[in-house]
Amino acid sequence: MNKYLRLIFPALVLFASSCSSVYMPNVPNTPMLSQQGEFSGGGHISLKGNASINGAYAVSNHVGVLFSGSKMSNDRKGKDFDHKLIEIGGGYFDTFGPDNNRIIEIYAGVGKGWSDITYRDYKNDILISNEKQEVDYRKAFLQVNYSSKKKNNFRIFGTDFPINYGTALRISHLTMDRFFINGVVQPKEDNVFFEPIFFTRMGLNKNIQLQYTTSSNIGLKSRKYMSAGNSIFTIGVVVNVGGK
Repeated sequence: MNKYLRLIFPALVLFASSCSSVYMPNVPNTPMLSQQGEFSGGGHISLKGNASINGAYAVSNHVGVLFSGSKMSNDRKGKDFDHKLIEIGGGYFDTFGPDNNRIIEIYAGVGKGWSDITYRDYKNDILISNEKQEVDYRKAFLQVNYSSKKKNNFRIFGTDFPINYGTALRISHLTMDRFFINGVVQPKEDNVFFEPIFFTRMGLNKNIQLQYTTSSNIGLKSRKYMSAGNSIFTIGVVVNVGGK
């Protein structure tokens, strides 16, 4: 079943990303912590140029703290999209299974985001309208991660690379603190987003892995601006040091 989900998800992501929203989600923190003292850090980039960084540290054998941030500046003729988002959080993790190579993580946290979006309409290469949206919002999230350090090998050019998979289910509540269109105050919106995430990691050595992440973004409320218009499709690098 997971194999088919991994094949279907990229198509869903591309379909969802064709819409527009003031909210640009980051790559969720999925550190796969396994014991006290372990550090996980990662960097990811999307096709749209949305760059995300993640960091996590295990302060005990079952408690971890998180930090995440993302930034994008995408300027085009018809649309400029600039955004920043930071998150902090913490929670519980544990290993289980016959070889203790499966990991469950439950994290909660808060964040703050900023988006500036400009839409332009042209006729015969002459600008006829211009709309600038400026949004500040706060965020609260709860997520459950399941992953496995059980490795399947992928052979390329005569070399075996270990492959493992993981899933994260995230619920995020976003509330606007400030919303302007062309400098005029607008009614604030909020929304609750359900964000299922799938990721695949290929080990380059003991501590460094390449990660491919896909996600959908589902808004549970009908909103005009704070809608589910962007999803995740990224390539990145993850480093884990000090784990089992």
